[in-house]
Amino acid sequence: MEQGKILIAEDEESLRWVLKKALEDEGYWVQTAANGQLARQCLNDHHFDVSLMDIRLPDIDGLTLLKETKEAGIDTSMILMTAQNTMRNAIEAMKNGAFDYVTKPFDLEEILMLVKRALENRKLSQDFRELKEEVKKRFEPGVNIIGSSSAMQKVYKTIGQVVDTHATLLIQGESGTGKELVAKTIHYNSPRWNKPFIAVHCAAIPRELLESELFGHEKGSFTGALERRIGKFEIAEEGTLFLDEVADIPLELQTKLLRILQDREFSRVGGREILKANVRIVTATNQDLEKAIREKRFREDLYFRLKVIPIYLPPLRERRGDIPILVDHFIEKINREMGTQISGLSPEALKLLEEHRWPGNVRELENTLIRAAVLSPGPILFPKDFTLHNRQGENLTNYDNFSLEEILHHKLEDYFQRTKGVDVDNLYSLVIERVERPLIELTLKKTRGNQIRAAQILGINRNTLRKKIADLHINLEKLNE
Repeated sequence: MEQGKILIAEDEESLRWVLKKALEDEGYWVQTAANGQLARQCLNDHHFDVSLMDIRLPDIDGLTLLKETKEAGIDTSMILMTAQNTMRNAIEAMKNGAFDYVTKPFDLEEILMLVKRALENRKLSQDFRELKEEVKKRFEPGVNIIGSSSAMQKVYKTIGQVVDTHATLLIQGESGTGKELVAKTIHYNSPRWNKPFIAVHCAAIPRELLESELFGHEKGSFTGALERRIGKFEIAEEGTLFLDEVADIPLELQTKLLRILQDREFSRVGGREILKANVRIVTATNQDLEKAIREKRFREDLYFRLKVIPIYLPPLRERRGDIPILVDHFIEKINREMGTQISGLSPEALKLLEEHRWPGNVRELENTLIRAAVLSPGPILFPKDFTLHNRQGENLTNYDNFSLEEILHHKLEDYFQRTKGVDVDNLYSLVIERVERPLIELTLKKTRGNQIRAAQILGINRNTLRKKIADLHINLEKLNE
């Protein structure tokens, strides 16, 4: 079975024959060339996994052929064969991209081992390239960032304008809107796509450790620094560094970050060496940075350095028209990754999702669909499969993650949907009554009917409380049952 394709470029006939025989015995397909011109033609006409190249050829030296193959983009692992007196050239060749070199005279086992290592290295490199290509495909526009609303079209347009630049970006939006996803999409569609994408969640790292995490430290620079540590700026060299929740960076570190943005250089903690920062910086936050500036929690000069190109991600409630296509996307993803067989949602269930306020945004929608899909007894998801609203037969704990204002807002939206614009003359009184009744009843129940204490808790006069009890026809005896 053919193990790989090998080219041998060697002017000594006996050595060519010995190498060819040994490699063919190992299952390799082997071609030979007695001079540089023939070797060049072979490299141009055929694909070779490994090339064994003598540095001293009659017409063209191996170093020249090595340089030519690299410049032409010919993908072959070059192993140079050299006499002792040309060792300096061999070392120079290593700097120019040779896989390895071997000095004459050599043992055949040494050659066979080098060829095997070269092929294994190529396989690992190919697997790694394929993996990175697969990751890149996952972040092609329209694959993971879903939406056709005008708000999302603005996001797509901005992404298209910035991917080929090195400009610093500030992505703003509520939690769950997909800020890191946008940052990855920009990275994997930029010229830096095959370099590292490093994400740092600034709010999750203790303040005292964040400086070392970002910039690294030297051995002995502080208690517990037992060895040198490389920071995220160095790890992300030539790639993208994504600083999530940048508003949580302490003021003293903001100064150092500002220097990097201005001068593109930094030093490790406790170090004197000036290091260059060849990284693209993308930041994100769900906080109001202008408010943080007014409160002296964030540097204004850093804010303007970060906000070279701002990207605003709208909350899901501002693009409800995208919910149906997001649902389709997530259902397909859930079926693929979790083995479920959900074919769709009933019209009532989809309407339920479209009307929800989604305080957790797209992330909440995905998690809600995962829960419903995994627990659903059938292929169609119905309203009962979702725990979003306090409808008849559902538990109030479904509202645990919502504020009182959000609950009231949603119930009023439901009311206007049901009435379909029918005029009501006393809507204010109706709403106040429906809020007051459960509030007073629950307070009286909590105080076991003690009206003086209930009035204190409610912050109203006792006589006012008595009047409301009468006006609302609250049954005190029933509350004490």
